[in-house]
Amino acid sequence: MNTERTLLSSILLLALGLGLIFGYCHDSTVSFSAAYPVSGAALQIAINTNGLPAMAGVASTLIGVLLLIIATIQAIVGQVRWPAGRQASTEPGS
Repeated sequence: MNTERTLLSSILLLALGLGLIFGYCHDSTVSFSAAYPVSGAALQIAINTNGLPAMAGVASTLIGVLLLIIATIQAIVGQVRWPAGRQASTEPGS
């Protein structure tokens, strides 16, 4: 599987997982309070999702994050050129 397919699969699974979690949520609250000193600032998010969308959403999101990490590693490895491979391909007898 190449980098592009892995990246597209990860985006699709992340969107599916987060869509399930946020699409079926109820009684959710978000609160933010700014304070001085900054150590007193707080952000609180409570999302309530029940049943199959909660389980499938978390599973899809975790698989999507794993595929995103794999796609990043594939992209980094794909950009690295090994000196031995470059020398072997530039020799006239090869």
